[in-house]
Amino acid sequence: MRLVAFLRENANWLGAGMLLTFLSSFGQTFFISIFAGEIRTEFNLSHGEWGGIYTLGTSLSALIMIWAGGLTDHFRARALGAAVLVMLVLACLFMALNHAVWLLPLVILALRFTGQGMASHIAVVAMARWFIATRGKALSIATLGFALGEALLPLIFVSLMLIYDWRLLWGLAALIVGIGFPVLLMLLRRERTPQSLATTDQALGMSARHWTRNQAVGHWLFWFMVPAILGPSAFNTAFFFHQVHFAEIKQMTHVALVAMFPFYTLVSIGAMMLSGWALDRLGTARLIPYFQLPMVVAFIIFAYASGTATMVLGFFFLGLTTGANTTLPTAFWAEFYGTRFIGSIKALAAAVMVFGSAIGPGMTGVAIDLGLGIETQYLIVAAYFIFASAMVFIGVRRASPLLSAPA
Repeated sequence: MRLVAFLRENANWLGAGMLLTFLSSFGQTFFISIFAGEIRTEFNLSHGEWGGIYTLGTSLSALIMIWAGGLTDHFRARALGAAVLVMLVLACLFMALNHAVWLLPLVILALRFTGQGMASHIAVVAMARWFIATRGKALSIATLGFALGEALLPLIFVSLMLIYDWRLLWGLAALIVGIGFPVLLMLLRRERTPQSLATTDQALGMSARHWTRNQAVGHWLFWFMVPAILGPSAFNTAFFFHQVHFAEIKQMTHVALVAMFPFYTLVSIGAMMLSGWALDRLGTARLIPYFQLPMVVAFIIFAYASGTATMVLGFFFLGLTTGANTTLPTAFWAEFYGTRFIGSIKALAAAVMVFGSAIGPGMTGVAIDLGLGIETQYLIVAAYFIFASAMVFIGVRRASPLLSAPA
């Protein structure tokens, strides 16, 4: 199917996916961390204390995701997505109006659960379920919302902070999400199938069967994948979470750093589209063992970067994995474990991912307070991604024959 025809025939469903992934930005670390300096100043927090609060709120979000993510197996994306957007509006207003430091973990919980957690989860599960032969293409297009948010929102909101109070900008975020609510309902006037739980056209997984979440957790392949699920969310999150501190270390302004984000986003989009095209033709088994290797290069560069050119090069390699990470893991769960219970299985993977995004800022923040510089930490991070890639390679190589094995 030609791309233009594919877009025309599936515009509403792909548009709904893009809208949800874009609006999830307001609960993503790259957006929340824009306000890190203002939050730490207003509430008199150290790097470690702010990281600890962020870790606590995000960890609670991960625990709730284990249960809530499975709701995508029982409710239409239209109803569930609309409910999540209403809660995301309230979460943004909670941040705008809160003046109590003890409520900050709850604010982070609300933003992370509704934004990073459920909004993005609903979008990618819907794409994995609604599309089979063109799953990679659908995921790469729908998740363009992530890239759009990363490219536009940091630069816009950092610039607006030069003029407006940071709390007012969280009110603006609530307004944007509120506008997205009726748009989502319009796009999903009808689902791709008469019921989002339709059992026809379901794709089978290993051993020609559909795996439940309990069966997936009991299978060794899941645990070989855990380091790779955890890594990007933990350390990509940590990188953007400490962007203000990182800019200071590299002796550059915050605006100068976020001005590089659009380039990073363009690379992410290219990697996203390329990985979507490739997985439709090659399958995830041939691609997923290698997609985190650019992270190794990126964090080594960030550790030693001393000028704009080397920083841009670091963002290039970071963008390669970030783009592929939006398509390959979701396609992996569908391909290896089937699509009937993809919501519950992906919810567990999302919980691991959210937990990673919780411990990343917390660990790195405490390490900064203890005197372990962020540049030294990034060398350790690079070593971690070598380990995670090796685990995926071993696990997928052992499991691939099961894709063609009988039940």
